[in-house]
Amino acid sequence: MRMRKKKNLAEKMESVSDILAVLHSDDPNYVTSAEKKEYLDFKRIFGNDNPMQLEVGCGKGQFVCELAKLNPDINYIAVEVNPNVIYMAAKKVKDEGLKNVYFMQCRAEYLPKYIPDNSIERIYLNFSCPFPKKKYAHHRLTDGRFLAIYRQMMKKGAEIHQKTDNTILFEYSIEQFSQNGFAMKNVSLDLHNSSFEGNIMTEYEKRFTDLGQPIYRLEAYIKEN
Repeated sequence: MRMRKKKNLAEKMESVSDILAVLHSDDPNYVTSAEKKEYLDFKRIFGNDNPMQLEVGCGKGQFVCELAKLNPDINYIAVEVNPNVIYMAAKKVKDEGLKNVYFMQCRAEYLPKYIPDNSIERIYLNFSCPFPKKKYAHHRLTDGRFLAIYRQMMKKGAEIHQKTDNTILFEYSIEQFSQNGFAMKNVSLDLHNSSFEGNIMTEYEKRFTDLGQPIYRLEAYIKEN
């Protein structure tokens, strides 16, 4: 079900504008758009040079909020395309008084336009839309075109952590990581019945877990030549 536009959304977005950048490119071609860099000044935004991690598709912000509380010396960039949802996430962070989270409302394809190369030490992909129909596979956030985008931003030794409840997406992701120069570790076909420690639940994850569905998880990293 599509979420209804929140009443007075413009005013609500303005109330969190100190931790939220609404980014729109005039160029519909994300490749040529990224050639004209408009890097955000993260040192100014966060007030420090702490390591940066990125969540693509942050939803209502539960995951990044908990992560930021546990790791005050890491800066988190949370990306979401839906304005209703990103407002709720940003408000949650403000209500918690967290200073190490910043939000970007934009499509993932345009991230290299705004985030410098070799600047991100970890990327989180939590319960991304699976686009189950084959003809829409190129929209999946682990498709090869997105992996190429992430590689630009990733520092040496950086990792991508993925969680999903969708078997098709998980199998597709493993295939795409393998075909695009990534290796994988800590692969789990049932996260909540594994020995993995330190898991932070997302809103979707709790829903799926309550229904008894297994959660798939992996960590991908760029293979050294």
